[in-house]
Formats: sequence, structure tokens, C-alpha cells
Amino acid sequence: MHILFLAPEVWPYKRVGGLAEVAYDLPRALAQLGHTVGVVTPKPRMAPELEDALEPLDVTLEVPVSWKRHQAEVFCQRNPSGVVDYLIGHEHLFDREGLYGNAYGDYEDNAERFIFYSRACLELAKAMDWQVDVFHANDWTTGLVPVYLRTLYADDPHLKKSASLMSVHNLGNQGQFWHYDMPLTGLGWEYFTPEALEFYGQINFLKGGLLFADMISTVSHAYAQEILTPEWGQGLEGVLLARRDRLAAVVNGIDYQLWDPAADQRLIAQYSQDDLEPKQRCRRDLMELYSLDEGQGRPLAAVVGRLEDRKGLDLITAGMESMFELGFNVVVMGYGEDHYHVTLKELAQRNPGRLGVTIGFDMALAHRIMGGVDMLLVPSRYEPCGIHQMQALRYGAVPVVRDTGGLADTVADHTPKNPGTGFKFGPFAMEAMLEALARAREAYQDPAQWKGIVRRGMAQDFSWQAAAPRYVEIYQKAQDLAGRRAEA
Repeated sequence: MHILFLAPEVWPYKRVGGLAEVAYDLPRALAQLGHTVGVVTPKPRMAPELEDALEPLDVTLEVPVSWKRHQAEVFCQRNPSGVVDYLIGHEHLFDREGLYGNAYGDYEDNAERFIFYSRACLELAKAMDWQVDVFHANDWTTGLVPVYLRTLYADDPHLKKSASLMSVHNLGNQGQFWHYDMPLTGLGWEYFTPEALEFYGQINFLKGGLLFADMISTVSHAYAQEILTPEWGQGLEGVLLARRDRLAAVVNGIDYQLWDPAADQRLIAQYSQDDLEPKQRCRRDLMELYSLDEGQGRPLAAVVGRLEDRKGLDLITAGMESMFELGFNVVVMGYGEDHYHVTLKELAQRNPGRLGVTIGFDMALAHRIMGGVDMLLVPSRYEPCGIHQMQALRYGAVPVVRDTGGLADTVADHTPKNPGTGFKFGPFAMEAMLEALARAREAYQDPAQWKGIVRRGMAQDFSWQAAAPRYVEIYQKAQDLAGRRAEA
């Protein structure tokens, strides 16, 4: 099967959230199964060493956006895995500090930028003379690809048999733009209707993808059910309910070669579930890095990832002093909303030796944190899947999470009578979060019980090798549906 995986962020070129890792790991797992896989992404501003590794292709794309035709260069990187990354170069649209926006908000021309990218993915397939079996579109930035396959490119000999999968990693971001941007899409006004792209007077890219894709997937079983409800459907629950027979769920994975504490050279010491003692060296190393006080058996908890409301940062910042009173030391690494950056820095200044803060995301440091902490705190309002809790499980850092979405699917709540892999709480409330942390601290004080929790977590299998075959099944169903449509 020839699969084109479309994502606006791909590690190591650009990372904003977990999609970048999915766009790196899943294609490689699919290639291991024998499929031909290409990844297509916009060429972002990147480090010189990454730029130097790219190979320019002898092809120039002519990409129509409204009455204009943008010229785009194409670069590639051929990986030992067999996956080829294709980067669409357009200096004016994508050579920017941020991918989606800057400190002042989203870029005003995001509609044009991602219309260009979506059409460039299809124009690349034509220019390279590919017969693509499945276009795997991810989130709103690629939502127009399934639309184009069924409209402007429906009769193209290269593409008329191609199927599409629309994966939703976060329904909260939908790509909504004012209706005056409709001519940029190249589609007629007959598609600006409630049955197509119109959404409360605006264009909605993700809605288009959900309506026109052959199959839809999301990244956990619990989230697939949550988004069918008014509470979490973000206004699109009606669309999803109408296409429920096309909706599938696959829990994300992590790369167990990259995330392997027994072989991870980023750690000061390597360890496994059968030999946990070296993890204490990793813990001391992290404590020294952040100048934290050991205290009397204080557990060390971490918060890693986006620093924003959705991730429960309001609970974390409001409850930080109470966490100290419970006896926790805390490490935070991430980037997000400015007011959380300021608040966390102020909390660290007021509580030296108890809180360490890094604003930004560093992959090597993420490994050191997972290797050094006792627990990972993830109190999300909603969480389509999440990857950090799976990394934590792999590294023996016990997750304390809200019982929602992918967190519910991947963490089993622990009680002395029902041994699990972490601690969960239901209501989105600081008191519920602190109660779960108190339960975790109580278990931490019992070394035998704690080692059991750690080892059960490390024994879980959330590898992409487990998840990739499920995607192949979805691709095959999408192909069958596309084939029937083409014959009709």
C-alpha cells in the first residue's frame, strides 16, 4: 500500500505538540509492515544542521490559491527506515518563527497558508506520478485534502482512486475562517453550506474533512465516545454522529526504541523494570539540575507539555502551594500561554528548592525528567490521547491523571485491593486532583507497593508496533469505500 501521511508538524523539523512525534513514529511503524510511506509537511524555519541534510528535488509545484499560482520547491530526506519526508518549501508562507502563530496570536493568513499546503500535497502526488492508495490527513490544517479529493481532483487520473483518512488529534482546533476566504479554496460557493464547509457563518476546514473523508479516526477509544456528546463535540457532534459508522479509534503509541530506559544514553544511568536501582541516580541527577531539596522522603512530580488551560494548568498553578504542603517537589517543563510562564516563574522564585521550571521544550531534557521523577501529573480538562503519560509509564514515573480521553484508556487506577498503573480522578477540580496526589503519596511511602505500581506500568505495551496494524485495517476499509464510490 502507498500511504502519504500529511501533518503540519513533524519531528525533528518542527514540534508544537504530540502530533510531531506521531508524524515521525507512525509512518516508520507502517514502513516496517512493508508499506510505502511518505510524509508531506511544510518546510519550516529550522536549525542549519537539519536544513543541510535536506535534498532538493528537481520539481517545482504550481499550486493554485484563488486566482494566484504559488510556486513551491520540494525537498526530501530519505530515512534508513524507508520513510521519505517531503518538505514543501514556500519562504513567504512558512519561513516563520512560529508554525501557527506568534506571541500576538494566530497568523492572519492561516487560511491561505494551509489551503496552499493542502493543495500542494495533491499537486506533489501528481508531479511525482504517484498512485497513492491512502492520504492520511491529520487535524484541521489538512482538512481540505479529503474535500479536494472528492471535488476539484475527483476526475484526476492520479487521484480518483485514492482514499482518505481524516484523523482528529484535537477537536478543539478546527480551522475556522471568515467566509470571504472561500474563494481562496478554489471551491464554488455551493460548498459554503451546512452540508459542507459552512459553520455558523464561517468556513470550517476540519468539518470539511470529517464530511468528505472515507474514514475518520481519533486517538483513543474514550475520546471517540466523548466527541459524540455536546459537552466535548465542540459543535461538531452532529457531524460525527451522522458519520459514526466511519469513525474508528486507535490509541497513539510511542517509539519503544527511542523511549527505552535500559538503553537511553540521555540518562545518567540506565535501568529496567527488573533493575530499578539505577533510577535513583537519574533522580538525584534531576534534583541537582533544578537545585531541589531532598527533604524527608519527598516524592518528585513532573508536569511536561503544553502550558495551557486545556492541560489543567489552572489547577496546577492554583494547587502548587498545596502540593508543597503534601510534601511534593515539582519540576515543570513546557511552553504555552504567557500568563502561565509568568506564574510558574514567580512560584519558583517564592519556593526555592521545591519547584524547578523550564519554559520551552527540549527532547533530551524530557527524557531526563521522565527518568528522574517519581510521578507525572496530567490533570487535563480533556485529552484526546496524550503521549507523555505513556512515556512516563515506560520510564517508571507513575501517572496521576484525570479520568478522560486517552488518559482513561492508558492508565489503570490503583488501590491496594485493585493494583493498577497510576492514579486517576474524575471531577475537573483542584480538590479532586489533590486527593489523587495524596493517594499517590501514601502508596509512595510503601516501597513494596510502589515498586509494584512502577513495574506494572513499565510492563505495558503502548508501542507503535501494536497500533500500526489497526491503522492498516482502517486504510483498507477506506480503500474499499473509495473503490465503491469510484464505481458508482
